[in-house]
Amino acid sequence: MKIVTKNKKFRWPKLSIPKLHINIGMPKIDFATPKKVLLWTPLLVLRALRQLCYGIVATPAAIGHSPLRLYRKASVWRDWTLAKIDYLQGESDKWRRTFNTLKAPYSILRSMGLSPQMAIGLLAVGTTATTGVVAAEAMKPPSFAAGDPGVYNAPLDSPIFSSDEFNTLRMDLGSTPIGLVKIEDITLGTAYANSALPSGETNVAIVGGKPAVADPAFTETYLEVGHMTVDRWRCTTMTLTNIEANTLIVRGNASDGQSISATAGTPRDRAISGGNRADDMLTSGGYYDQLKITAASSGVNGKIDRLVLSNIYTKGGPCVLDRIKAGTLEIILNEIGAGDGFATKDFQIATSVVYKSFENDDNIELSISPPS
Repeated sequence: MKIVTKNKKFRWPKLSIPKLHINIGMPKIDFATPKKVLLWTPLLVLRALRQLCYGIVATPAAIGHSPLRLYRKASVWRDWTLAKIDYLQGESDKWRRTFNTLKAPYSILRSMGLSPQMAIGLLAVGTTATTGVVAAEAMKPPSFAAGDPGVYNAPLDSPIFSSDEFNTLRMDLGSTPIGLVKIEDITLGTAYANSALPSGETNVAIVGGKPAVADPAFTETYLEVGHMTVDRWRCTTMTLTNIEANTLIVRGNASDGQSISATAGTPRDRAISGGNRADDMLTSGGYYDQLKITAASSGVNGKIDRLVLSNIYTKGGPCVLDRIKAGTLEIILNEIGAGDGFATKDFQIATSVVYKSFENDDNIELSISPPS
């Protein structure tokens, strides 16, 4: 509105009302969400099913590969352990050979009949190492495996009796079965210097059971053997009595007179079982006044599955095999003779030896002098 007064204009101030912007809107509704839910739900289910199928398919392979991985890891550990064991075993063998070499002079002197003290005294002039080894050898407890004389209650490796004056290798068998007994490369009786049979004894080698005795009372015993081999013996005389063998093999024996009179019968074949049997008893080399392997307990037969007596040189008395029950008994490649002519039968297999199968080959009579 304008007011005009004599050449002047007046203006009223403009009045302005501030503008208010109010946005009132309806909330947005995403009509695509249900659609997405409807579309993604089957996809998620399919993905879960696919992962499940992958797991099912992969499970047999995982199971199959798991033992292989375990085996490979175990093989690495096994090879490492065995390598260390082989190394230690090799070192042990080297040291054993070294000590055997160092103690050889002592063993030779002992075999000549010298006492341990005298043998050590003679070797005292040697080196400190040699003397120490010899002393250790002399102080070592006696054992069957080491070839020490004594009375052994089989299958114990330590003797129940031994002394410097006792030089018999004696094995007393009881009810405990033994898998293998092997004695080889030994000299018996008077076949070496300063030797003699034990007091009151006439036989240089005795293998088998024992007869019944009235006083003191003793019930007869036998030695039961699955397979017994007697080979390369040198004896003045050899006799076999009271033996039952399913298979008897007598082959390649030379004797200064022989009488082989075994009789046919029906002894059964046999082997010695016993489950967890005693440890094998093995010894090689040695000089003894007598070898005695007997069932020494009254009424109790000794039992050995495999008995090998090989390369035994004797002098001074008979070799006797008596009261034996064997599956197979081999008497092979022995030399027997006292130089007294063929009329005296130095090799005798008595009529009390009974067999079911008998192999009798190449046994000859030959002039043989007594063992030197």
